[in-house]
Amino acid sequence: MSATVEAQPQPSAPVLAAYSYCEAVTGQQARNFAYGIRLLPTEKRQAMSALYAFSRRVDDIGDGTLAPEAKRERLEATRTLLDRVRAGDVDEDDTDPVAVALADSARRFPIPLGGLDELIDGVLMDVRGATYETWDDLKVYCRCVAGAIGRISLGVFGTQPGAVGADRAPEYADTLGLALQLTNILRDVREDAANGRTYLPSDDLAKFGCADGFGSETMPPGSDFAGLVHFEVRRARALFAEGYRLLPLLDRRSGACVAAMAGIYRRLLDRIERDPEAVLRGRVSLPGREKAYVAVRGLSGLDTRTIARRAVRGRA
Repeated sequence: MSATVEAQPQPSAPVLAAYSYCEAVTGQQARNFAYGIRLLPTEKRQAMSALYAFSRRVDDIGDGTLAPEAKRERLEATRTLLDRVRAGDVDEDDTDPVAVALADSARRFPIPLGGLDELIDGVLMDVRGATYETWDDLKVYCRCVAGAIGRISLGVFGTQPGAVGADRAPEYADTLGLALQLTNILRDVREDAANGRTYLPSDDLAKFGCADGFGSETMPPGSDFAGLVHFEVRRARALFAEGYRLLPLLDRRSGACVAAMAGIYRRLLDRIERDPEAVLRGRVSLPGREKAYVAVRGLSGLDTRTIARRAVRGRA
């Protein structure tokens, strides 16, 4: 997958308006994501906003208050819209700005749109109330809702021509998505429990005496919530270490974008590790100044150079 994209004509006014809508959605709904994509050149930033706006629509259906059958109908309607995008059947004057922007992005970049089908499949798992016995079971869900997003984003980023190991870029993008999703799951255990959802594997919950779930700020006597969190943090760190191998395969600005987004989540993971019970009291987040520092660090290429040096030592 090459980073080279043939010169494209400038988008028309209706398409630019559609992208503006998607960028507004991204800025309002996904501040961590928005911090990363602002480091991209305009065309890539627009395409990533279109991908986010479509993904946000799918997630909002799954998280909404509709009855399960109505959610399934809405999700299948969204899949039908994706089929129209895939078939090139969305005109620039279509009334749906997300469809217009996504269709234009799919013409400009080799985006594997099947990843968005996987996202819909993952949200349907939520609608069905799926639970996960083992980490291998949970990985299937994480690959749908996050690994797939990593792979479709790679369609926008591309890889540097001649990059050693570029054939493994989709694998690394997928793994990095898993790391981000597991961090999300740890951060949101209390919020998810309030919505009747438990994502952490039941095997892990039982091992640490947490099988009763996370319905309050305190865990029952005999449970080892901190031990559970530290166990999952180690798993997430291993995923980050593997997924970060993607960075040296990307051009500077795409690598900065990925480093910024992943860096924010890795710092969230650090905070959760230091104070596991914080996730039972409320949502753990980073202040804006810390996100800005992570973005600057990503733009400097420091993380990319570090990973590249490790890769060279590994081949030596």
